[in-house]
Amino acid sequence: MRIYVGNLNYQTTEDQLTQLFAQHGEVASTSLIIDKYSGSSKGFAFIEAANAEAGKAMITALAGSEFDGRNLNVDEATPRIDNRNSDGGSSSY
Repeated sequence: MRIYVGNLNYQTTEDQLTQLFAQHGEVASTSLIIDKYSGSSKGFAFIEAANAEAGKAMITALAGSEFDGRNLNVDEATPRIDNRNSDGGSSSY
């Protein structure tokens, strides 16, 4: 199960997130989203739980909890929808 984690402190690391979520189930992977221009955290990440049961336990335990000075937004990740045109340009009529 893929889990969205938002409202992160910009200094939070992937290792810290992995340790936090591992307290509530097996973590398969952690991906902290980094701005490609500044190299700084964007304040959100994705956790891949080993299975749905672990993921649900993580969400239940950590949604709204305080970590690193911030209240976390934790929920099941939804698929990304690509709203860009297939040609990469803008459409005009």
